[in-house]
Amino acid sequence: MDSTDVLGTYLNDHLGGANAGVEMARQLHKRAGTGPDAPALAQLVIDIEQDRDDLRSLIEQLQQDGHPAKKAAGWIAGKAHQVAVGELLTRDSDLSMLLGTESLALGIEGKSALWQALLATTSLHTQLAGIDIARLAERARDQRERIEKVRLGAAHRAFSTSS
Repeated sequence: MDSTDVLGTYLNDHLGGANAGVEMARQLHKRAGTGPDAPALAQLVIDIEQDRDDLRSLIEQLQQDGHPAKKAAGWIAGKAHQVAVGELLTRDSDLSMLLGTESLALGIEGKSALWQALLATTSLHTQLAGIDIARLAERARDQRERIEKVRLGAAHRAFSTSS
């Protein structure tokens, strides 16, 4: 397998994660309703969708079409997560929000790791030269900071109302 194929496999694995991240962000936004976290989560949905689209464009540019099973796996993972941290299991909406934001934060960390890996290896793949990977890495850091505020708010609400 040549290095472009390895890069394509790596990017497609992250695309599966990006699909799960989009689904998780949408679920969290829906769960937030009109509450205090809704505006921040609405913007995160937009940003994470854009990141996924940027990743898709990069994969297409490298002519490394994604594997359909990996794309579907990300969507399925997002749906499974919805069941795992749903209020039926936790019996508490704030605890569900806390667990959901922690999962999304981990996904954002993974995305940040992707961009950092690409930054470190840009010189090995001329196809990456025209992509502003530093901007994508900064956007991931910003998203991580924003989800952390939502996460800590959810923790405060969950732990202050529990019996």
